[in-house]
Amino acid sequence: MIRLALLRHGHTAWNRAGQIQGRSDIPLDAAARDELAGFTLPAPWDQAELWSSPLSRAVETAELVSDTIPKTDAALTEMFWGDWEGRKGLDLKAQPGSGFRDIEHWGWGYRPPGGESPAEVWSRIEPWLMRLKRDSVAVCHIGIMRMILARAHHWDFDGPAPFRIKRNRLFVVELDGAALTPWSDPVRLLRKEAS
Repeated sequence: MIRLALLRHGHTAWNRAGQIQGRSDIPLDAAARDELAGFTLPAPWDQAELWSSPLSRAVETAELVSDTIPKTDAALTEMFWGDWEGRKGLDLKAQPGSGFRDIEHWGWGYRPPGGESPAEVWSRIEPWLMRLKRDSVAVCHIGIMRMILARAHHWDFDGPAPFRIKRNRLFVVELDGAALTPWSDPVRLLRKEAS
């Protein structure tokens, strides 16, 4: 059995403005850098293999909470939102006929125009998961975390999610072959001791 801890990257200007980022490489903002510099990975996760999405907001988050340069893998890149990247979800939702849906109405086949469906995202994440050799931390994106946690919770994007992704917490799943089992509670990052 291998344990995988998922950590969402820190805030960016686009996050705070409600803009859809997807694969757009938007960096952490100054407030996120300051906040993350005060956290560290708790034991035993500080000894786990460290992975990150190749997007700068995830790589920098990994470096700030671990003082380590992570391995990166394209499989951990955020879901591609196609024509909607840079747009505000609330604006799309208010626009009749846009096709924008809340997550509890997605299903695995939902696809933004020119973008990627959850099923397509899962098809690139699953082989990466199966290649893990030891306990790992992956600093990534809410979309990637949703796909992995959806599989672990047997949730098909139909109705309210059985989890709520918050920042500065590790969401752990246990991998036993192709079976994923979620931990019931996330693990908080530790605050660094003042020097």
